[in-house]
Amino acid sequence: MLENFQNRSKKFISRLRLTYRLVFFNDRFDEVWHLRITLMNILSIIGTVIIILVIGSMALVMFTPLRQLVPGYPKNAMRDQIVNNVLRLDSLEYEIRLRDKYISSINAIITGVEPELNDTISEETHVNYDNISFTRSQQDSLLRKLVEQEEQFNFATKTHSISSFSSEQALISKIHLFKPVEGIVSSKFDLNNNHFGIDIVAQPNGMVKSILDGTVIMSVWTSETGYVIQIQHTANIISVYKHNSSILKKQGERVKSGEAIAIVGNSGELTSGPHLHFEMWQNGTPLNPEEYIVF
Repeated sequence: MLENFQNRSKKFISRLRLTYRLVFFNDRFDEVWHLRITLMNILSIIGTVIIILVIGSMALVMFTPLRQLVPGYPKNAMRDQIVNNVLRLDSLEYEIRLRDKYISSINAIITGVEPELNDTISEETHVNYDNISFTRSQQDSLLRKLVEQEEQFNFATKTHSISSFSSEQALISKIHLFKPVEGIVSSKFDLNNNHFGIDIVAQPNGMVKSILDGTVIMSVWTSETGYVIQIQHTANIISVYKHNSSILKKQGERVKSGEAIAIVGNSGELTSGPHLHFEMWQNGTPLNPEEYIVF
């Protein structure tokens, strides 16, 4: 019995390894092309093709919209319907609570009991305000001190009306200038290297603010400095803001001190990261902004 099984196995394996020749002839019975194949090769090719088809079908179903054709898989419309049903259910529950409250109020009026006067229905949260302490904590004191230190330079020591200064006689040191942006000065004012301003590293998409009341005299794009905005102020002062990602004001618009005029960016060829290049000029002479503004 065992020998018969072994003989049959050998015959089957020999048949799988038996070589066949597939020949193609033309009309004149000349051999054009032939191929030597075995049943083992045919089974291997068929198995490989089946595996590729299965993997390809699974990939199509998993990573393409065809998965919505699979029975039981939720479609986009079904998902939207589920969301709408949840919203409707929530609204229905709210309406039911309103109806129950209305009925209880009517029953209270009929029985002579004073109904509840709560007009809104919400989850009631009972808070005992008597246990809340309003004393100043150590953290609160430290925060107050930090804020006071940051804001101590936001107001001039003496108040002056900007309109009281003459554009020819006003002293820039008597005018309170607003900080254009919050950041760290990375490059100083240097006339020797033709660096007529300072570079301030700031957070991307931060607000750039006008240092003083004035009128926008230029709001353009340049290839070297990107989006640039210039503002004419009193006392013949001009402030320049370069490398912005976008400009919020147009030429000819009036701006207030501390008003947002642009957004910090990295535009232009002469830049290496998000920062603001800020310049101050008076009567055609460049000024060092750090001598007039605390950064």
